[in-house]
Amino acid sequence: MRGTRTAMGAALAAGALAVSGLAFAPSAAAVTPQSATINANCGVFGGGAATLTATQSGTSATLTLSSTAIKTPVAVAQDSIATTLTMVKASGGTTVFSGTKNPAMAAGAAVTVGPLAGTVAAGDKLEAYGGSLKMVIFGVSVTCTATAKQSPGPFVF
Repeated sequence: MRGTRTAMGAALAAGALAVSGLAFAPSAAAVTPQSATINANCGVFGGGAATLTATQSGTSATLTLSSTAIKTPVAVAQDSIATTLTMVKASGGTTVFSGTKNPAMAAGAAVTVGPLAGTVAAGDKLEAYGGSLKMVIFGVSVTCTATAKQSPGPFVF
């Protein structure tokens, strides 16, 4: 009987600790919208519709860009494109997301880069229009710009 009370007390204490741990755990931040569409112009490299997908964890955020309209001119190995995505802040200034993450892509394949890492503050509103996407592939720089504001609107972190 005494062992049962001790085990029951330990279980209750563990449960109370778990509940209090949840109460004090930082809440996961949510970016809205989670994805947005832009129309990108990449000069002689083409252009068209592209989708930006955002995630956030505290002050860390990532953006991934994918486009079936923008194609790779040559086969590209995994994690070989150095990418810098500059987003414009509604409050002024810019936020940069960068990295070398990309899947392997065959010549003529749809382009996907990211997740690109960046730092955000609570309440940041970021827009692709007015910023730029720069990809360096085999030493060749490809710069893309949005031709209009993203839809449905800026990312709010």
